[in-house]
Amino acid sequence: MRILHTSDWHIGRAFHGHSTLDALTAVLDALVAQVRENDVDVVIVAGDVFDSATPASSAYTVLTDVLAAIHDAGARVIVTSGNHDSAARLGFQARLLRSGIHVVTDPRTVGEPITIEDAHGPVRFFGIPYLEPAIMRRHWPTDAEGRPLRTQAQALAQAMSLVRAGREANPGRAVVIAHCFAAGVDPTAGLEREIRQGGIDLVPVSVFDGADYVALGHIHGRQVLDERVRYAGAPLHYSFGEQHKERGSWLVDLAADGTLATEWLPLPVPRRLVTLTGTFDELLDPALGEAHRDDWVCAVYTDDLPQTDPMRRLRDRYPFCALVQHAPVIAPDSSERSYGERLRAARSDEERIDAFLAHVRGGVGATERERELIRDVLGDRARAEALV
Repeated sequence: MRILHTSDWHIGRAFHGHSTLDALTAVLDALVAQVRENDVDVVIVAGDVFDSATPASSAYTVLTDVLAAIHDAGARVIVTSGNHDSAARLGFQARLLRSGIHVVTDPRTVGEPITIEDAHGPVRFFGIPYLEPAIMRRHWPTDAEGRPLRTQAQALAQAMSLVRAGREANPGRAVVIAHCFAAGVDPTAGLEREIRQGGIDLVPVSVFDGADYVALGHIHGRQVLDERVRYAGAPLHYSFGEQHKERGSWLVDLAADGTLATEWLPLPVPRRLVTLTGTFDELLDPALGEAHRDDWVCAVYTDDLPQTDPMRRLRDRYPFCALVQHAPVIAPDSSERSYGERLRAARSDEERIDAFLAHVRGGVGATERERELIRDVLGDRARAEALV
């Protein structure tokens, strides 16, 4: 059986205030073409179909159209809900879809496989939607060892015990679909947050032992944790932290004996992401602007002082400048004196102002030109006070 593993579509997500619907639609059209060209039997979408629990109507249109297109290309589809999805809303969508498109959102059904036959017999697909421990305690008050259900790892372990029971009752090759942060994953900086990545705590890879293939979602870059346990990542770049990560899906051939052959199918990148670092004048270089005119740009300028209206000025060079960051290159203050100590040591208003500037600039005081301006202002104040 030939399976295409994808995940984390995040339909409706914005990119620094810009809609991604058109770009994502183009990428998903390319994915549908891959389904057709590679004679894919089953497409898996491992969670985070939508970016929000309350997606706009346009997001539903994108999902409905692409699922219908995959079905028309000759493949069955299995979709599970992720932590960004509303299981209720995604589950309601399932009732409106045609035969051959399966949407799994009810955690109480994790032990009930979706069975798809090939020439070698049945393949059992066990969809595990995102399991929120606080909600799952209603159904599973304790884990297998009798401890209160508190963590994602406990919830996944309980789900997999039901999957194994379901496989024993329904023999055949088994594919598990889950949405979690599995041990050994390299997270995307600034995107999947903290050790509870995106609010999901760590799950040992060993939890998934026994499955012929495990299609995971939640991490936005492709990763291989084990030959049988993989992340496909998101089909579109959603942050500059992802800019060096390839976009695509795993093409998985599942043989009669459960052995695997895998291939990475890259997807097109509608607009490249780049991070440019330098002084503000360097970033405004016309040649650099021309080279990155059509890219999404994160501009990091290293001048000591903030620039006035930097986004507007940079967009004159880079029409798709999405993010501007000020990261001055300042040597650390070796004196190790506190701001209060600097103020107490100052003997004049000029020295107090210099101490303040050094404090807010990481140890760099007033420039010679700024000292001249400070003296002028202080002189004007002294003359005004003398006239009173």
